[in-house]
Amino acid sequence: MTLDEKIGQMTWTHVYGSSADDTSMAASNQARYGVDTPAQVVEKYDLGGVLYFAWSGNTDNPTQIAGLSNGLQKTALGEDGDGIPLAITIDQEGGLVARIGPPATVLPGNMALGATFDPKLAHAQGEILGSELRAMGINVDFAPVLDLNSNPDNPVIGIRSMGEDPDVVSALGVEQINGLQQYVGAAAKHFPGHGDTSVDSHYGLPTVTYDRETLNKHLEPFQAAIDAGVDMVMTAHIIVEAIDPDMPGTLSHKVLTGLLRDEMGFEGVITTDALDMAAMADEWTQEEIAVMAIQAGSDILLNSPDVDASFAGVRAAVAAGEITEARLDQSVRRILEWKVERGVFEKPLADLDEVAVVVGNADHLATADLISDRAATLLRNEEDTLPLAPGSSVLMVGAGSGWPELMGPMLADQGFAVTEDYENGSSPSAEYRARAVAAAEGVDAVVFTSNNATGNAAQQQMVAELTATGTPVVVVATRNPYDISVFPKADAVINSYGVKKVNFHGTVRAIAGEINPSGKLPVNIPEADGDGVLLPLGFGLDYGIKATPGDVVFTDRPGRGQDTYTVPAAEGVDYLLDGEIVEAGTYRKAQTVSITAVAQEGYYFDDAVTSWSYTFTTGIPGQDVPSGDARQ
Repeated sequence: MTLDEKIGQMTWTHVYGSSADDTSMAASNQARYGVDTPAQVVEKYDLGGVLYFAWSGNTDNPTQIAGLSNGLQKTALGEDGDGIPLAITIDQEGGLVARIGPPATVLPGNMALGATFDPKLAHAQGEILGSELRAMGINVDFAPVLDLNSNPDNPVIGIRSMGEDPDVVSALGVEQINGLQQYVGAAAKHFPGHGDTSVDSHYGLPTVTYDRETLNKHLEPFQAAIDAGVDMVMTAHIIVEAIDPDMPGTLSHKVLTGLLRDEMGFEGVITTDALDMAAMADEWTQEEIAVMAIQAGSDILLNSPDVDASFAGVRAAVAAGEITEARLDQSVRRILEWKVERGVFEKPLADLDEVAVVVGNADHLATADLISDRAATLLRNEEDTLPLAPGSSVLMVGAGSGWPELMGPMLADQGFAVTEDYENGSSPSAEYRARAVAAAEGVDAVVFTSNNATGNAAQQQMVAELTATGTPVVVVATRNPYDISVFPKADAVINSYGVKKVNFHGTVRAIAGEINPSGKLPVNIPEADGDGVLLPLGFGLDYGIKATPGDVVFTDRPGRGQDTYTVPAAEGVDYLLDGEIVEAGTYRKAQTVSITAVAQEGYYFDDAVTSWSYTFTTGIPGQDVPSGDARQ
């Protein structure tokens, strides 16, 4: 391979267009690469990989995506078919970051998954993502996120994380990787951990100042992923003072080689995070970034905003002896070996007949709904506000960023009489708040969608004004899970961990009592002032265990001495006669018997018969007639 071919193999970037020869976005390709079509970008640089985005026209629908993938692969392979196939990559984490939408399966996201604490569901999520991407010709998913979201003010990770417990994130992360890598390569990100930052690396360069002991906790999921055989690790554009106080992980030899390779034993492919993010692009030139990333130990230069400059920088560094071709050979060999081991050489093209069979199939959609059901996390339920009584009148409002307009029709489908009032934006206006307060007076309950309300005074004020009406207020926290700390008077609070319909699936069913909420917090919730823990990791309320009372059986025989009633044994149920518990069994009784079933602590009834009454006959004609079995 020539020097430029080696640099090209290490260069993975996005292209503009929906097919290999699409010229509809030629202006964008020209501005960035000096050519017109996606195929020409691949040819110009001998790219090792491409990266799909919705905004670059790559992800209109599954069949189109598969066609684009096949067209780009044929370009890379050349007329004789003896070229090097592409890594075709995407950020399809599920939830907040998902470049492909319906009809592909929409998943509730990682923090929703974390709230289930279920490795089997994590494996299923990985299988769904991997199988659907592979059907569309994509062979790398830049997932899963293994960051521990230990900082409630984190602006970039949040619900993209599975939680803050290293053991839980490790277990769920490994299972996601195992599921994904049945079909595509997975990339653990963002090494060495982006979960405790207060700056978004898309817009600035974050620094974490914790000690090595704390860092070790953030490294645990990555070590678990390495031990499980993850194909790739993606770097974080953050400075970790405990390892290198001067350079971000992406450009740090101490982080990528000293820590990741030497100390943690990773032998797979290292990729940078996108190099057009401000944490990189605002600090160094693209020539400098490309050279320093390779010197640090990265194998892939991902999404440079100036590929020509990256090439020029690496060429100059090789000429000056700052990077040896032997060093480039190490990275190229890792990439090519990965392409062989992952089957990219063997089967570079998508089978177009598989797209409709695999992508968004009924089993995948059912699993996404199951994750949502299991994720709904009930954090407060004063005076058993939830579940709402069937047929209740509900006012559906909320911050526009919480997408209440998705929830309203779903609540109506559950049989509630829903009044809807919506406003765009994250901060409810005074006029909107006043309308909602007036409407709250005439309904049984208010449902309010919050969205990162810990930093939004208008949302906090609106909920306070609604609770002051005396109408029960149910808050659905749709983004980061910490909102309960600023809603002390809300009657009920339940977390959905996202604003997609699939997130609301479980939340709405819990509000209606169709499911018993079982989600648990995957993070600690601090007090509003940040001093102490309001709710601990693992906390979550439920409605109890559903119990079904068996019917009391009355046997009316001639003569009072033969009359009996039988009380069944039923888990979670007590039967009361004159206020006293009656054990299971058969009893003799004359005249009238009235028995009531009550749920034991931790159990609940759902539309069950709970009382029975019967008046036995005397057996003398004309004197008594039975009242029958009256059940309520």
